[in-house]
Amino acid sequence: MSTGGLPTWPWAGAVADDLPPPERLLLDAIRAWHAAARMSTPPLPASQFVLVTEEAGSAAMPLDALLRWAPISAGCPLCPRVLPQEAALLLASALAQRGVRSEALAAFLRLLPLQSAYGAMPAAIHLGCALRRAGLLLRHPIREAIRPRPAARG
Repeated sequence: MSTGGLPTWPWAGAVADDLPPPERLLLDAIRAWHAAARMSTPPLPASQFVLVTEEAGSAAMPLDALLRWAPISAGCPLCPRVLPQEAALLLASALAQRGVRSEALAAFLRLLPLQSAYGAMPAAIHLGCALRRAGLLLRHPIREAIRPRPAARG
């Protein structure tokens, strides 16, 4: 499977406060999960506290499963910028939520070995469904990448 045709994800290196609300919520939950895991405390409640703020508490279990399959290096909860691996996980999660599974798998393969990428897919799909039930839609990255830019006036 080719992973070269995926668009460059615009969130890598972006200011975390500039993310759209669903992406920011997911990023905050990922960072809370990792912060709790680094302190040897249960990570599931930490991410659930963040997700409950937007009525998305049911997304905590799939997020926990996803992060166990996809051990990325996440920033601290107060890091001002989105790290490249966090951006890659946001990309794969958005693609899984939007139903383009082959592209989501390709995005996971950029980040993870084959077995882990396949293992992360069901968790990512369930995470996307839970976020959608809470009314949170992640941006569709492929549509964003191919959308024609307005012509410059001048």
